[in-house]
Amino acid sequence: MSFDIEAVHRILGGRRDGVRNPFQVIDPPSPNDLDATAFAASVDLTGSADDDNAHRWHDGNQSAAADLDGDWFSRWNGGADPTIPGDANDKWKHGAAQLRMTDDRIYLLFTWDDGRRIGLIDARRDGARNLAGKYINLTAPEIVRPWAGLIVDTNRIDGRWTNGRLDFRR
Repeated sequence: MSFDIEAVHRILGGRRDGVRNPFQVIDPPSPNDLDATAFAASVDLTGSADDDNAHRWHDGNQSAAADLDGDWFSRWNGGADPTIPGDANDKWKHGAAQLRMTDDRIYLLFTWDDGRRIGLIDARRDGARNLAGKYINLTAPEIVRPWAGLIVDTNRIDGRWTNGRLDFRR
């Protein structure tokens, strides 16, 4: 699955200037605030072999990436998207993602519902593996939630938001 940033900009009405993120979309507000850091401190992601994200759940080719930048697959659960008929909290929403790093920050732009819905995570690195920040639903920007992640390796990032999982795989 290849990530189409131009399609994202078409859906969102164009590029934004004056934002932090390299994708030129709306930034999550205050990604380093107390809500984000307290949530990250409360999350226990271990990267274990029996984690929900440990086994491959996508149909794409697994790459042997040298670093984190580039195309990924995404999935999340824990909330029902009202724009998807029959969706429920326990159903996984799958899509494509792209990761870009700048200094101590990681930006994950991801889609679901066949690219019709789009989100962005802005997270700061806390050490070599831990991530803390916020998620914004770019197609419903009033939805902003804390997110915490664990870089397991260059093919797996385990993630959690306030109501469930938000994971990335290659």
